Amino acid sequence: MMKKLRISLINIHGLLKGSGLEIGRDADNGGQTKYIYELAEFLSQHEDVEHVHLFTRLIDDPALSPEYAVPIEIINDKLDIRRIPFLGKKYKAKEQLWEGLDTFVNGAMQHIKQYNIFPDWIHSHYADAGYAAAELSAVLNIPFAHTGHSLGFYKKKKLIESGETEEELEKKYKFKARIAAEERTLELAEFIVTSTEQEIETYKAYKNFELGKYHAISPGIDTRKFVPYYYQENDSDKHMEEAQRKYWVAESISKFLTNPHKPIILALSRPDRHKNLNTLIEVYGKDKELQSMANLVIFAGIRKDIAKMPESEKNVLTDLLLLMDKYDLYGKMAIPKKHDVENEVSIIYRYAAEKRGVFVNLALHENFGLTVIESASSGLPVVVTKNGGPSEIIPVCQNGELVNPQEESQIKKALRNILTDENKWKYYSNNGAINIQKHYSWISHVNHYVDIINENLSVSSTGIKKQHYPNINIDRLKRKIDHLLVSDIDGTLIEPKLANPGLKELKAHLTNRTDKMAFAMASGRNLALVKKVIDEEEFPLPDFIICSVGTEIYYTNGKDYILDKGWAKFLSGRWKREEIVNKLKGIKWIKLQEEEAQNPFKISYYYDKEHYNHDELIQVLGTGWYKVNIIPSHGQFLDFIPKRASKGNAIKFLCRKWSIPLGNVIAAGDSGNDVDMFRGPVKGIIVGNRSSELADYETTKSIYVAKNSASEGILEGLKYYKVIK
Repeated sequence: MMKKLRISLINIHGLLKGSGLEIGRDADNGGQTKYIYELAEFLSQHEDVEHVHLFTRLIDDPALSPEYAVPIEIINDKLDIRRIPFLGKKYKAKEQLWEGLDTFVNGAMQHIKQYNIFPDWIHSHYADAGYAAAELSAVLNIPFAHTGHSLGFYKKKKLIESGETEEELEKKYKFKARIAAEERTLELAEFIVTSTEQEIETYKAYKNFELGKYHAISPGIDTRKFVPYYYQENDSDKHMEEAQRKYWVAESISKFLTNPHKPIILALSRPDRHKNLNTLIEVYGKDKELQSMANLVIFAGIRKDIAKMPESEKNVLTDLLLLMDKYDLYGKMAIPKKHDVENEVSIIYRYAAEKRGVFVNLALHENFGLTVIESASSGLPVVVTKNGGPSEIIPVCQNGELVNPQEESQIKKALRNILTDENKWKYYSNNGAINIQKHYSWISHVNHYVDIINENLSVSSTGIKKQHYPNINIDRLKRKIDHLLVSDIDGTLIEPKLANPGLKELKAHLTNRTDKMAFAMASGRNLALVKKVIDEEEFPLPDFIICSVGTEIYYTNGKDYILDKGWAKFLSGRWKREEIVNKLKGIKWIKLQEEEAQNPFKISYYYDKEHYNHDELIQVLGTGWYKVNIIPSHGQFLDFIPKRASKGNAIKFLCRKWSIPLGNVIAAGDSGNDVDMFRGPVKGIIVGNRSSELADYETTKSIYVAKNSASEGILEGLKYYKVIK
């Protein structure tokens, strides 16, 4: 029997809470937030699921509900929201969160450890969560899936076409980080979930498109909530509540209208240029006959004071009001200021259906079209854009008509057809109500999704859970390490030419270090050669060894050296060793080194310095070359390793796994290939006997250039950073 699943969903930037979502509050709280919350809820009801944890950002902002500051919110006995603090307390737009994602990952890792909620499966939503899931997946050796929701490539393209410059866009939207995260997610996720087959095509713009695996699973809607307009609630309390809500919805619409009894043409979306609401007003405003047939009602997000809204939303809403004025639509058009998204949207659709109305969505492109199935489920016919998801929904559900969102005559014709033909209206209304229940419920979505997870886990694992860590690691994970010293070996820890200055004193410090301080050696040497140094110099055993140019991480437990399989799995993504060896066979000026110099993630050659030609290597490796690091050293050795293998990445990986803040890491080195270790908040020590490529470095806040050589220089740096007196 399959073990029940513990699933972690990650959605970092939206506003999520159990007591009602604030959909439409801003551009970051649209369909994605609703989709994830409902997915989590229905997943938690599936019999194969043990628990669902929804990870997001903790926000403690007086301008928002205090619920967003609760670290753990229990939704039901199998679902909770876990909020991880990072980048301060204030609510921030998603574009401002990129720089803090490493802190989020470390916080999530600590949280998982503290509460012992190691997941069997992770699912990320949007590019920022994709970045976080890829990191957590590597550290925990747990597979993940990803849903994009929107893609950076197209947003950037659209904004450049509208005349903005690359520099402005980069500053505002951080597209480099976003697109890099999307590429990495395609490469590392077990699969990508899309809403439609068409949506898979949109990923073709990415370099790593071919590396991704895709499953089109239609989103569901909560069919308990979106019920046909003729459905009667039996529970008398609920019936009363429903009647009250319907009254207030009717009130908020009818106060705008001279004749509120007419059918309504309804639109409901964020005030976003892309949603193309202005075209709908143009069509209605130019057609007196349409105005006599029906009222126009537009719910465009939630607003208090348009003047205080973000620029883009302010512009859209101002345009809508100016068009209303231009065509003198007072008494015929309603544009209410707010609605209760959680409870009223379904009632708004039913209200429109009772009035024999039509729902309109003229987005220039609609990835899926959730509003199309929500309105259909309520028995409300639709006139909808043919660009994107709706062109797959309408043929299946037969609940309305597809139009080109920029063709006014087509839109007008479709609206008149439905509003004037009773039989057509009933046909679309009945089809929608029945077919949505059949094809687009959350229950069918979740069943399909859990089947794919189970299939994936049974193929990709011999019990994924068991191989998170080598045996000794779980005990070590409980050790409260919070500082790490990492040092290169040759030229840094030891320098025989100078008689190893400071080595004896440094060894004494390392022997007496506290349980909270971990020590790691990082070297281009392989494990056998690292062990040789440890034995010859009688070194206190390091906790970690990063060796073979960052391609292997080992742990020591007093006598054994244990390989970290999680790091190996992280490196193995898309690394094709045999293929690379075959491609390099034609190069005359290189020769494979001996067997002991090789490992699964390092191919080592000797090379002839006179003939070295980097371009020839790239040409021979072909399109996959950018996934390979090519490292010539000492004028005679040449290593090919996965792009991700480096001392710096290995340090980041170790810090994730053991929950060590990167700011508490000190790394020491003497040559160019050590610079990779001094990234981000890591504090660097460059020893006095540094190689020529580091000659220009000067002491800064995060790098200390020592006057003394080798171990003596490390001690000098540790004093500078106040680690030792």
